[in-house]
Amino acid sequence: MSIFTHMIRFKLGEMMEKKQFAEGRRVTINEIAIATGLNRMTLSKILNLKGYGTGTDTIDRLCEYFGCEVQDLMEHLPEDPV
Repeated sequence: MSIFTHMIRFKLGEMMEKKQFAEGRRVTINEIAIATGLNRMTLSKILNLKGYGTGTDTIDRLCEYFGCEVQDLMEHLPEDPV
């Protein structure tokens, strides 16, 4: 019997790319940290660690910064069977 685990995948990289394209400039983790009040390490983990979990306050701040909905920032994916 296979057991499937699930995870949330953040699309922070994609959101950064969209903002960069729309504004015609580079958007950095440091800029997002300053604008949102979030820790740079938290943002780096969201960007680089598969399956990283974070709180709703962080998600809310990122949605506010990017002017997006939650589903634009993250998606639910099944992982490989365990």
